[in-house]
Amino acid sequence: MSYGQTPIVLVFDVNETLLDIDSLEPLFSRLFGDRHMLREWFAQLVLYSQAVTLAGLYATYTQIGVGVLCMLGEIHNVAIGGSDVEELQSRIRDLPAHSEVPVTLQRLRKADFRLVTLTNSAPDPQGNPLERTGLNRYFERMFSIHNLRKFKPAPETYRSVADSLEVEPAAMCMIAAHTWDTLGAQAAGCSAALVTRPGNAALPVEGIPQPGIVASDLALVADEIIKRWR
Repeated sequence: MSYGQTPIVLVFDVNETLLDIDSLEPLFSRLFGDRHMLREWFAQLVLYSQAVTLAGLYATYTQIGVGVLCMLGEIHNVAIGGSDVEELQSRIRDLPAHSEVPVTLQRLRKADFRLVTLTNSAPDPQGNPLERTGLNRYFERMFSIHNLRKFKPAPETYRSVADSLEVEPAAMCMIAAHTWDTLGAQAAGCSAALVTRPGNAALPVEGIPQPGIVASDLALVADEIIKRWR
């Protein structure tokens, strides 16, 4: 859905879209004896962040993530200690980039797209994962929902980026690994591209906007973006 305007701004989700959350697996394997608990934790983190927004409340993504870890510990009878919380926070700060991301971002920059990020994570005084990986150099701006105090996919989050950049939402394409993110962006008037990394897929429901581009990694998404809009 391009709403009659060619996107000139590419808005990237960060966690899982650019950064590989599978690097958190060793923590969940150690605590729960099952690396797949990472996916349960992440799904619950998304669920409760959206529930907090719907309830008109706010806590940071990290605070909710820690709370969800403790909640899962209670559910599965696993003791979660302070050192476990510190390890989770440390691993999140050190999330690595997916292998194809740096060269793909450079390619999109050379194609004269404006690149920005929009994340649910609040700024962390102890370090930004994008800065640690060096990806920050590809982006004009890096936006967080923190000042708005509403998590994606609230439409206001995407519109606030458009307002800050002084463009219409139709001039933006949201690129994310999660359908809840792409449909929020499309509801706000943006185009959307879905990166179907392992564990992610489009949601085939009538009446729900479908991402205009769907591919298994960011390089393939970029191929289609350049083909369509350059």
